[in-house]
Amino acid sequence: MTTTVTSLENEIVQLSRRAKAASRRLAGLSTDDKNALLEDLAHRLSRAEARETLLAANARDLEAGARKGLTGALLDRLKLDSKRMDSMIRGLREVARLPDPVGVDRQSWTRPNGLQVAKRTIPLGVIGIIYEARPNVTIDAFALCFKAGNATVLKGGSEAIHSNRALVDLVGKTLEPAGLSDACRLVDTTDRNAIAIMVRQEEFVDLIIPRGGEGLIRFVAKTSRIPVIKHYKGVCNIYVDEEADLEKALTIAENAKISRPAVCNAVENLLIHERAAGRFLPRFARRMDQVGVELRGDGRTCEILPGATPATDEDYHEEFLDLILAVRVVSNLDEAVAHIETYGSDHTEAIVTENQATGEAFLNRVNSSVVLVNASTRFSDGGELGLGAEIGISTTRLHAYGPMGLESLVTEKFVIVGDGQIRV
Repeated sequence: MTTTVTSLENEIVQLSRRAKAASRRLAGLSTDDKNALLEDLAHRLSRAEARETLLAANARDLEAGARKGLTGALLDRLKLDSKRMDSMIRGLREVARLPDPVGVDRQSWTRPNGLQVAKRTIPLGVIGIIYEARPNVTIDAFALCFKAGNATVLKGGSEAIHSNRALVDLVGKTLEPAGLSDACRLVDTTDRNAIAIMVRQEEFVDLIIPRGGEGLIRFVAKTSRIPVIKHYKGVCNIYVDEEADLEKALTIAENAKISRPAVCNAVENLLIHERAAGRFLPRFARRMDQVGVELRGDGRTCEILPGATPATDEDYHEEFLDLILAVRVVSNLDEAVAHIETYGSDHTEAIVTENQATGEAFLNRVNSSVVLVNASTRFSDGGELGLGAEIGISTTRLHAYGPMGLESLVTEKFVIVGDGQIRV
């Protein structure tokens, strides 16, 4: 190992160690104190001098990104402006208003010997978050973890290094009077070795949440010694049943594809019952043609839509994140479920049907993290589901599954109250 890597490892070890110590102090902080600190951070972000500092730091990142040839889409994700800073401020205040997930007795019972047993929520400890070009994630992730009593170790993308430094510096100044400045720390380097070092800190870090492309998440999952919340990709499916309301199906499928095609809850595969395909597909294709969506279909789809591109097997596995949709005509619910099991990514699936029994069968048989009846896949989102906010969407069944809000950022301990009982 080179001297440079050794120095970096020592830095990350010490940073993680301090975060662990801070997490123990943070775990005892009252709800009112946590909320007050989040409100204080929101106030600091709203000040003119803080905005000027953040915008100047972000301008350096944008300038460097343009020199490196980042695409317009990536530069847009990297950009901080007044609207996005206002959104961060609103997010902090919304998290402050959410119920505290710590110290809640989720279950309780009394044993025959009189012991009173309960399962009480506690923080996870230290959460390491590895993410790419979006600096607003720095504040969002910190706020959710902090409200749930967790310290954070953040590793943002190299493209946002100056923005992230400025944001974490502001968080640190907010937490310093409470003696908690180590409860949010940035792995302040663009060295690619940092991620591999960070995910080996199992003595101090309790959970890793990677947010980014499939390559990043697979690397983290492969190399981490720490439990990882994974979300490789979002290959979401919609099945239009033979008893679907076709107007409803057209609206739902259109929304799921075009409202924001580059997000993980956009639909990528559209399945249509053979008895509905002839009536549904021509109308749907006309709508998609008007907004520039390319349809890639199986043989039966292409018979109905001669203008569709023949689909390959790889197309049904693909997370396009673009105005492209893979289409397949199926014979029944069994075939639709089999397709989802083969090509889906355990993210989000929907059925459109007016048959309640068919809808219920779909809900019971499909075990992706979010399953819907007669609604767009775009509702697979913490805010839309009433969680207030989310730190990401998990397609890992342990310990959280689906959109992760505050309640996914705690675990449980057993608390037992007796009156002198002994075991015989």
